[in-house]
Amino acid sequence: MELGRHLEELWRLRSGVAVCLGIAILAALAISYGVSVAPPGLHPRSLQIATASTEVLVDTPRSAVLDLRQDLSDIESLTNRTVLLGNVMASEPVLSYIGRRAGVAAGAIRASTPRTPNSPRPFAAPGQERRTSDLLRSTDQYRLDIEANPTVPVLRIYAQASTARGAEELANASVDGLRDYLDRQARTQRVAPGAQVRLQQLGRASGAVINGGVRLQAMFLTFLLVFAASAAAAIFMARVRRGFRLAAMQGG
Repeated sequence: MELGRHLEELWRLRSGVAVCLGIAILAALAISYGVSVAPPGLHPRSLQIATASTEVLVDTPRSAVLDLRQDLSDIESLTNRTVLLGNVMASEPVLSYIGRRAGVAAGAIRASTPRTPNSPRPFAAPGQERRTSDLLRSTDQYRLDIEANPTVPVLRIYAQASTARGAEELANASVDGLRDYLDRQARTQRVAPGAQVRLQQLGRASGAVINGGVRLQAMFLTFLLVFAASAAAAIFMARVRRGFRLAAMQGG
């Protein structure tokens, strides 16, 4: 009788461990892979994050940087204009141009505008506000962080995507897209070429992955946490059942 009870407990323990392992494995797979119904199968989730950066010089047709005849006051005026262009870059119309250049939907791009002395913290353009739910899909989005140098007319653009190539393309597309938008507006408003602002990209962007190996790390950590939680729950339930059984035997 005593042997039979021990064998039964051993079998339950073995079954409980198997169930906990199964739950932990499924959770680890769910964190890294998504399930598709049509066609049926698993596809990897994007957990990787890559960044790229580039700089843009905002200049005049007769370069204020090269032409010594230009007054230094023009530099200050261009610096103020640079902040304005950084805000324009984060607007929805320009993001549409950037999306076409980068080959992504404009709605997938989140952009923050440059900091200024009056606004030391960046803010998002309408429709670009960050929400708590964005944490669940941050690696599936494209992000642009636009900064303006406070002393010289230079924009620094930081791009984020799920791959190094995607980050590079987004950073470069931000410059090309803004240039496309400005060219379109200049034609519409009939602004003479000699009166238009010039955007000079200071080298094409180069991207890099900043969290390599994150998929295996996420799967391993998820497996450990879920296995520990499910095992603790199983032990608790087993003790509760044992308590009820002992109480029933004593009552009988």
